[in-house]
Amino acid sequence: MKIALGFITYNTDTAKYLPYFLDSLFKSLEYLPAEDYLILARDNSEEPNNYNLEYIKNVFNKEAELIKFRSSGGNIGFSRAYNSMISEAKDWGAAAFLMVNPDTIIAPDALKKLAEALGSDSMLGSVAPKVLRWDFANQKLSSKIDTCGLSLLPGLTFIDIGQGLEDTNQFQDFPILGPSGAAGLYRMSALEKVKEATGYLDERMFMYKEDCDLAYRLFLAGFSSKITTEALVYHDRSVSAQGRGILAILNSRSSKSRQVRSWSFLNQHLLMIKFWSKQNWLNKLHILRKLLLFSLYALFFEPFLLNNYYKISQYIKLARNHRKAID
Repeated sequence: MKIALGFITYNTDTAKYLPYFLDSLFKSLEYLPAEDYLILARDNSEEPNNYNLEYIKNVFNKEAELIKFRSSGGNIGFSRAYNSMISEAKDWGAAAFLMVNPDTIIAPDALKKLAEALGSDSMLGSVAPKVLRWDFANQKLSSKIDTCGLSLLPGLTFIDIGQGLEDTNQFQDFPILGPSGAAGLYRMSALEKVKEATGYLDERMFMYKEDCDLAYRLFLAGFSSKITTEALVYHDRSVSAQGRGILAILNSRSSKSRQVRSWSFLNQHLLMIKFWSKQNWLNKLHILRKLLLFSLYALFFEPFLLNNYYKISQYIKLARNHRKAID
């Protein structure tokens, strides 16, 4: 199986992880034939000559020849950068595409196990590794779960399975909707089937929740996904909610920038608009309830989020026009 691997670098945010990420990446590739993989990277840094590129050239000078590293000319966003790499992977003839964050450590045999899992069932559109927490500050790999894939709750609520729990392999064979954006292997033919006018990943989602959108589109197209618990990836998630209560969510949000909170708010609304017509009446009630809570929360706690409602109204208008065209 020919596999293309893609990752995104951005300023100093990713540079500190490269020594660990690249070392683990090249070790994992030792389990694959050299002709069966392609490494792609897009640099979204504002400066084309930056530490990410310099580090790869100077430290991994021999291996750097294997990485097709290109500058995006600025921060074009997560979705657009990945769409560029997926298109390049398609031209190369890849059968599968690995999306992986550079703030991860990949276990040596993880990629091999993911490829075997994807190849075992033609109805699988994607497979997810078991992602555990990497305590980067203390350089410790933990047994605490970062994500075992995405799950869908009523009202188009997407959650990371097992997040924050101690790993006892309790999610082996657990049903999942799709991989988290931290790491996931996707079948190229499945990506082609669900590609939209806005790309494989919806480029309206600059970042955040684009993995949820893709997972749900694959599900609606009839593809399944599975967790491969033998494939381990460790992820340094700097900000996440510990638990699912309102206090945990508020604490998590307070640690994020306004821009991040704005993207999350906007993209959750876009998900609801895109898939409204696919929901039953009960789910639509859940969505309406959430929309009301979102608006009240924004009004009283984060008024800057209200600026997103103009763009949300444009999304609604486009969705209605699209529906009329189909009818």
